Amino acid sequence: MKRLSAILFCIVLTASVTYAQTAENGQQMRTIFGGPDVRSIGGYGALEAGYTNINKLDAVYFGARGAVVINHRLALGLGGKGFISHPVYDKYLLEDYEFAGGYGGFYIEPIFNGNSPVHISLPMLIGAGGVGYLRHWGDYDDNHAYHNVDEDSYAFFVFEPGIEVEFNLLNWMRMSVVGSYRLTSDIKLKYKERVLPTDFAGKPIASENMMRGFNVGLIMKFGKF
Repeated sequence: MKRLSAILFCIVLTASVTYAQTAENGQQMRTIFGGPDVRSIGGYGALEAGYTNINKLDAVYFGARGAVVINHRLALGLGGKGFISHPVYDKYLLEDYEFAGGYGGFYIEPIFNGNSPVHISLPMLIGAGGVGYLRHWGDYDDNHAYHNVDEDSYAFFVFEPGIEVEFNLLNWMRMSVVGSYRLTSDIKLKYKERVLPTDFAGKPIASENMMRGFNVGLIMKFGKF
């Protein structure tokens, strides 16, 4: 956890210094309690979809975010993602189970040369979320009704830095190809105690770093940039 905090501090500090230098080159800085002159305020809403990996299983995710864009160079906003993994057969529970959940928080996104048709931004998500180990939604109970069972769930802290290659399609629309890496606090999913004691009760369901991994996807942004 200490190493995660150190990585978070270094990346945020680097992004802040980079933005400050960019602002200093193009704008006159204010003094006490002042920041760079705000010459442009915009904003966008975005939808995202892509591929990720949860506990070494293929998974898909969907996300959304909204942000305010300052001087075409920095976006600040809120957003989140939901995910679900490919189901696998659980040798203890004797049914198909999958990992599902979501996370969200605050976005910081420095934008470099945003008026260029193709450019780069560096989004960073800082927040929290949760993951559950669920019986596969496609399994039926005896009454032929969908039957979800949450074997266990766990909350986590998340920091997800990324890089986007953005394409300005229209004045009000951009498309981005995104890659990011998800860092989380340790996750401790365990099997439940049963009515009859079993040898797997209390055993870990997955590794504590099950949520750490890469994401790749596409983002559509709509707004004033």
